[in-house]
Parts: sequence; structure tokens; C-alpha cells
Amino acid sequence: EEIDERNTRLSVQVTGYIDDIEFEDIHTSIARISNSVCPTCTRKAGNYFEATVQLRSSGRKLTEDELTSLRTTFDTYIESIDPDPMFFINNEGNVTGGYDMVLGSKALARGWTKHLLRRFGGTSKETNSVVGRKDGEDVTRLTISYRKPAFNLGDVIRKQGRYWQIHAWQKDGALISSIDRQERTGLTWRDLEKTIVVSQASEHLEVEILKRDSSAVDFMDPNDWKVRTVSLPYDDDGSQGSLHIALIADEWVALPRTAGGDVSE
Repeated sequence: EEIDERNTRLSVQVTGYIDDIEFEDIHTSIARISNSVCPTCTRKAGNYFEATVQLRSSGRKLTEDELTSLRTTFDTYIESIDPDPMFFINNEGNVTGGYDMVLGSKALARGWTKHLLRRFGGTSKETNSVVGRKDGEDVTRLTISYRKPAFNLGDVIRKQGRYWQIHAWQKDGALISSIDRQERTGLTWRDLEKTIVVSQASEHLEVEILKRDSSAVDFMDPNDWKVRTVSLPYDDDGSQGSLHIALIADEWVALPRTAGGDVSE
């Protein structure tokens, strides 16, 4: 029974049996509705935030695909951690040169940045700004600038006259592997920025082997459907039915099957 907009009288009728004796009872109660706002909603409505993560790239503008990939990792990361009422997005959007995420928690910003560094490599820089005082202590906001490398795992670069493939990210740079022989070395972020990508991983192709001998294979060029011949990669064991190739300096080159990954410790 509705009393008014906020109060409703509830009647609960209970029937049952105790030792085969039937009984019935009626109870009444008042259900009162009160409006309230959760702490998270209050903070969102008040434009509360503790940190901003700036997504950028080293030396160039992030592509739409890169922005989408970076942004998607936030959803993946927040699903993998314990929930917290402070883990919310206050605002986000494109800015000149990248993308900004305004977050309700410094811990969330730092945790996600570490996730980005493990996944994509790169560098990050933290700055704190004082925005007021509370209980005699400074209230600060955190800004983290994350810079994604202008490269991706699998990209082929030219270094000292030879071709190398980015194999994995390390804390201080990248681990690269030679295309022509089994050799690996490291590059710092500074050295990596001085190199040139000659073939992006997104442009590499997987082609079926039509014919092979001890040193080369034939395959169908997907650009003009002509049969081409390419030297086998150094790690070929003769069992592969397909080949991973890249167009470098207008020539097809077979790539070794190196498996890249997250940041190496």
C-alpha cells in the first residue's frame, strides 16, 4: 500500500505447518525510499580526478590503430585487477599528438602505465603538481607521459648495413635479432630512435611454398601473381609449408621465425 512518494506499507502473510498444525500470521512494515549518490558518482559529478595518463609516440604521431590498441589495454587491465571505487575514468579523448586519459586514482594510472611498458615497451615520465592543501598536507595530481616506441615487434630495421628484426622489448630498449644469421643484441631507446624501419610487421606476408631446394623456395607474389624465388631463412628445417616474407628495398626477403614478446627482464 503506497502511503506517499517515499513510503510504502508492506504486508507479509506467512502460512505453514508446525507438527501438522496449520498456522497463519501477518506482519507489516514500512519501506522507505531515500535518494543517495554513490561516492564514485559524487566524485565524477564533481569532476574529481587524481591522475592523467598521456599516450604519445616517440618522434611521430600515433596512428588510429595504435591508439585503439593502447586504449583497449586499459579495459583489459582493469578487468584483471581487483575492483576499487576510485578506479574510474573522469574524461578521455584525442589531443594534439596523442590521447589523454583522466583517471580517478594515481594507483590505477601507475598500474596501467606499467602494463603498457610491459606490453609495448617505451618510456614513461611522472610529474606531480600541487592543487591545494588538506589537513595540513599538499594535495597533488599526477601526470604520466607514456611514449610508445615508433616501432612494433616484428618490424625490420637497418643497423650498420645489416637488417635486424625487433624481437622483444627490454626495460632500457629493444632486443633485436639478425635476419641473416642467429645473432641477437640490444638497443637502447636512444639508439633505436636513430634507426629506420625498412619494413613494418603489419606489411609482412605469409605465403605458401610452391617448390623448394636446399637453399631457396618458389612462391607466388601476391602483388602480381608471378612466381618468385627467395633464399631460405637461416632457421629453416625443411618442414615448413609456408614462409614469412617481407619486401625490403623492392626485394622479397624470407624472415626467420623469431617469436617476439613482452618486456624481457
